[in-house]
Amino acid sequence: MSSEELERYETEIELQLYREYRDVLPMFSYVIETERRFYLANDVKLAPKTDGGQTFFELELNDAWVWDMYRPARFVTKVRVLTFRDVNVEELAGKEL
Repeated sequence: MSSEELERYETEIELQLYREYRDVLPMFSYVIETERRFYLANDVKLAPKTDGGQTFFELELNDAWVWDMYRPARFVTKVRVLTFRDVNVEELAGKEL
C-alpha cells in the first residue's frame, strides 16, 4: 500500500467516524476530553486523587462512546481513566420535553 493510499484510507475512516459521532451525539449528555481520548457519556464522575504528593484524576464514565478510529466497538458500558493531565467535561444542552 502506497503512502497516498494509506492517507486516503485514513481520511475515509476519519470521515466515517465523524459521521458516526454526529449521529450518536444526541444520545449523550456529556462530552469529555482527556489528553488521549474524546468521549461521549451519559454519566460522569470525576474525582481528584493524591498519591505520594502527586495529584491525578480518576474519571468514571458510564454508557459511553469513544472517539477512536482504530477501535472496532466504540460503544462501551463503563470506562475508567486515570490521568495526571487536564480533563474537560462539558454538559450538552438538554432535550426539550
